[in-house]
Amino acid sequence: MVQKTLLITGCSSGIGYAAAHGMRARGWRVFASCRKAEDCATLMDEGFDSPLIDYTDTPSITSGLAVVLAKTGGTLDAVFNNGAHGIPGAVEDLPTDALRANFETNFFGVHELTRQVLPVMRAQGHGRIVQCSSVLGLVVLPWRGSYNATKFALEGLTDTLRVEMRGTPIDVILIEPGPITSMIRQKSIPHFEKWIDWKASPRAAQYKDYLLERLYRDTGPDTFELPPEAVVKKLAHALESARPRARYYVTTPTYISGFLRRILPTRALDWVVSRGSG
Repeated sequence: MVQKTLLITGCSSGIGYAAAHGMRARGWRVFASCRKAEDCATLMDEGFDSPLIDYTDTPSITSGLAVVLAKTGGTLDAVFNNGAHGIPGAVEDLPTDALRANFETNFFGVHELTRQVLPVMRAQGHGRIVQCSSVLGLVVLPWRGSYNATKFALEGLTDTLRVEMRGTPIDVILIEPGPITSMIRQKSIPHFEKWIDWKASPRAAQYKDYLLERLYRDTGPDTFELPPEAVVKKLAHALESARPRARYYVTTPTYISGFLRRILPTRALDWVVSRGSG
């Protein structure tokens, strides 16, 4: 059998790193991309092809994909758009330029890579595009407005693409994790420090009592938190099933949130998600 090929973004840690190792163990040829050269070098030392792809830099998306296609003879069976980051903070304290920057990584870069992959998949007559969304693409949580917005946008774009690709041999799939062990909280700190002037906020006391504690103090795993391998299990089904689902929930909070969104009035859902969130 010809070895199937998979491009994954955001592989320096967390879900992307686990997905690269997990799918390679299942027999896939994995191209494990990162946005930093030093992280690519680490993965190459582990035996991966690791093209440099930075969602905020369109030329790197084009050149990274070109590296993949040069090594596969111009084909690519699947892409897993995984890279993302957050900017914690209240919406009223979030500069518009910060929101733009977050969308560049979490949304516009994903869209660009997806658009560049589609002609390849059309030409070869098959393909799977898997987008890593979030429980925060289903329901919001306070203090995460920027991340919420990017994931809601990704959900809408992906749903539209899936409908538009009906009748083609290209499957478009969403994976919606909840709390997963990763470095996303730690990696959000530089973005918080760059963009959020919390001391000048009318919510300064709330930042002190809640958000700063959550960001800077290791309080252990969240309730219902699962290791990234839980996402890899769903990814494997999305990539290998003859009839993949449109959506894959991961973790108990995602299942609960999806259910509550369907049955509760908006104000009741607002009350639920605001509980325990500062």
